[in-house]
Amino acid sequence: MRTEDFDFDLPERLIAQEPARPRDAARLLVVGREAAEDRLIRDLPGLLRPGDIMVVNDTRVIPARLRGRRGEAAVEIMLNRAEGGGLWEALVRNARRLRPGDTVAIEGAPALAPRVVERREGGVVLLDFGPDQAALAAALEAAGEVPLPPYIARPEGPRPEDREDYQTIFAARPGAVAAPTASLHFTPALLEALAARGVGRAVVTLHVGAGTFLPMRAEDPREHKLHPEWGEVGEEAAAAINAARAAGGRILAIGTTALRLLETAAGADGRIAPFRGLTDIYLLPGHRVRGADLLLTNFHLPRSTLFMLVSAFAGVARMRAAYAHAIAAGYRFYSYGDGSLLCREDLP
Repeated sequence: MRTEDFDFDLPERLIAQEPARPRDAARLLVVGREAAEDRLIRDLPGLLRPGDIMVVNDTRVIPARLRGRRGEAAVEIMLNRAEGGGLWEALVRNARRLRPGDTVAIEGAPALAPRVVERREGGVVLLDFGPDQAALAAALEAAGEVPLPPYIARPEGPRPEDREDYQTIFAARPGAVAAPTASLHFTPALLEALAARGVGRAVVTLHVGAGTFLPMRAEDPREHKLHPEWGEVGEEAAAAINAARAAGGRILAIGTTALRLLETAAGADGRIAPFRGLTDIYLLPGHRVRGADLLLTNFHLPRSTLFMLVSAFAGVARMRAAYAHAIAAGYRFYSYGDGSLLCREDLP
């Protein structure tokens, strides 16, 4: 297996720069065992069955990108993961200019002066913002930027509407630095239609980290490592998912973050156990998926861990054909783009 095996040519014009409006007007490519079918996100209720259950991620994106200075040196901080007690792991541009004990002056928030605790490999720095989390949250709202992915072009910085556009309808628990983008398609009307169809909903949390933006550099994807991310599958969610499956319903993961968390919590028999902690699970072709039967997800980057994940879920050949169809048909790619509904490769 080589990283280049997951490469494809994507015209730049297909990279979405803003979401569909309304959100459920985005296109949906349904990929089953037969030929791919062109639909819309709002058609989702008719594609599911009563008794199916969708698993959604309720993480909320925080304005996690900060700009600051250490003396004359400019630094850019991307908060990645809270480690408790005011400590945050962060990815820092120009991290080599920082030493343990240094403090960083944050532009737009003079009262916020994180102290460098430790410098780790790969531009990762452990920062101490102090124990007052309310003060940190207020400072982030004042000085932080929405951490849009680099392929969404904002030369002057994020637009005001991005704060809402890059947040899902399920967002409740602050902590993510990237949105679980499959959930960006949902609207109140779509949720009402799904409930009327008899489709259940279970809520889990995975705080998406900054590592989601990092490119694949290894020639062999098995050598790549993901940054750990914090997640939780509560007892109520696990029970609802297991009950739906026992009754013959299918498990629909809304996004790759929900799928990765389900796989972390799944036993050998596919039953979901409550889980709380860090996960760095990484799905490659050859992995037997147990935690979900269907996956709703956006279209992903060439040579990315997420394109490898969907290939593991639905099959390499099937996904190559689906992406070729999507490109030819002008589907919009990445975070603000269109969606796909995938059936697990081994399902009839």
